[in-house]
Amino acid sequence: MRSVDLIQKKRDGGELTASELTFLIDGYSRGDIPDYQLSAWAMAVFFRGMTARETAALTLAMANSGDQVDLGPISGIKVDKHSTGGVGDKTTLILAPLVASVGIPVAKMSGRGLGHTGGTIDKLESIEGFRTELSREKFMTQVNDIGLSVIGQSGNLAPADKKLYALRDVTATVESIPLIASSVMSKKIAAGADAIVLDVKTGSGAFMKTLEDSEKLAQAMVEIGTEVGRNTAAVISDMDQPLGYAIGNALEVLESIETLKGNGPEDLTELCLTLGAHMVVLGGKSDSIEAAKQLLRDQITNGAALAKFKAFIAAQGGDASIADDPARLPQAPVIAPVKAEASGFVNTIEAEQLGLAAMLLGAGRATKDAVIDYAVGVTLRKKVGDSVEAGETLALLHVRESNESVSEVAERVRQAYTIRAEKPEMRALLLSVITSEGITRYT
Repeated sequence: MRSVDLIQKKRDGGELTASELTFLIDGYSRGDIPDYQLSAWAMAVFFRGMTARETAALTLAMANSGDQVDLGPISGIKVDKHSTGGVGDKTTLILAPLVASVGIPVAKMSGRGLGHTGGTIDKLESIEGFRTELSREKFMTQVNDIGLSVIGQSGNLAPADKKLYALRDVTATVESIPLIASSVMSKKIAAGADAIVLDVKTGSGAFMKTLEDSEKLAQAMVEIGTEVGRNTAAVISDMDQPLGYAIGNALEVLESIETLKGNGPEDLTELCLTLGAHMVVLGGKSDSIEAAKQLLRDQITNGAALAKFKAFIAAQGGDASIADDPARLPQAPVIAPVKAEASGFVNTIEAEQLGLAAMLLGAGRATKDAVIDYAVGVTLRKKVGDSVEAGETLALLHVRESNESVSEVAERVRQAYTIRAEKPEMRALLLSVITSEGITRYT
């Protein structure tokens, strides 16, 4: 078998077999196949695409390139959740304890933030004492004991994907749906979950800007899950504006706590209930999405979800008293308002620009090795559809000190808002659901 023949086969529109794709991925991982040949193959995939069988085979080849997590010692159906990334997306902080509170084990590996999207691990580490690095044995013991653990992703989980992504990043082949889908799913499959719920974002603050592309990506990932025997469902949700009101690590932890208490923003609560309901159904605890939603609402109302959050934080060394005393979370010493320059209605908010604003304040990483400030960020006071008067506060910047760079960030936030005289038509938060049975659209 020669890599040049496989490149030509894909260039000409052929379908590669599982053994051929394994040959390419294993050879590239070992260094036997050079960058220039895999670059040529990736470009061929970019233009020719891949079948569902090919994409599943590629996913398994990458998943098998490193550690395979065996969650067998954990009792019950293990359901994982993955988001394609967004601004203000703190759903894992809410979903993990909420779903665990109804008896579904949540054994989750999460990542750190980069660029305008935040990372779950960074948010959890804003809690004093919280440990995101646990031994595999401790990880599984904790899930069996309290039903929940969230740790940092293993450095050797699907290493072929990491190497291939770095290559795609410099060869203009990132925006390939089969390559994106296999990248996401290879890590989910290697992490060992029995079932997977995907939150695929669409809009200005998402990687996929259009609903059509988001649905194609979701379909590809669901097909992969189905091909490899994992029950998989995907929810397409709007990211044309930030989720909730808080952007920044400790700020998002605070908003998550309020949501677990039943006081969270409407959009964040609704998305968590929907994603959680799919997790509950796949986990075998309910036969219908609506019944599962009601079960989760009850867990918020009766305090079980918040109690599970406290137990989770304490089990990993964190200060669980933050749930009752949020002032114990890191707080920025200066809060600077961003004022509206015109009256009217908020028509649009460029979510990505607000994510970048939070990053520039220190809440995120411009580079992989950057140090973040857990206390800083942005909280919104106005969202799409809200009326606003000139001089009224659109958002608050949580900063270390007021200076020229903060003024520049404030202007970026102001420019992210579009204010017009007419009230806009509201875009739905939940757009569609994709399962192995097809697409169901909410509107």
